[in-house]
Amino acid sequence: MYLYKNLIHPSGEIMKYVIVYWSRYGHGKKLVTYLAEKLNDRKIETQILRTDEANPNSMPDADLYVFSAPAEAFSLQRTFKGFLKRIEGLDNKKYGIINTHGMDKNRLGQMENILSKKNMVKVAEVDFKIGKDIKSGNAFLEDYKPKIEEFAGKL
Repeated sequence: MYLYKNLIHPSGEIMKYVIVYWSRYGHGKKLVTYLAEKLNDRKIETQILRTDEANPNSMPDADLYVFSAPAEAFSLQRTFKGFLKRIEGLDNKKYGIINTHGMDKNRLGQMENILSKKNMVKVAEVDFKIGKDIKSGNAFLEDYKPKIEEFAGKL
């Protein structure tokens, strides 16, 4: 878990975002860590939790939630999908979603479908394709930083 120090937003209030992710190979962790850095630059308190550190029935209070998970076996990763389905008490809360995938089709729609049933409000989404890279094996097929920066700007 990373907890960045409280900083005062220009409005005088501290904004707080909670990021929950699942990552098998480290791509998702890399994305949410960089996202937290960009949000911290904007004076937003950011808490990052792996799904095994977060309780879907009692999420930390936040102004916005970000959920990040990969696609696996032609669907949203099973553990994370179950986590999203068990979320309670976030009616009318804003959220953003991130999906990594090795296929041509992302799973953002699955995430949005689950969270809309929780009466949450989507403000941003982004997906990243993972594939074979000659130098490193599985890797981002494009520079992820500009896309994360754009995503952060929408939150």
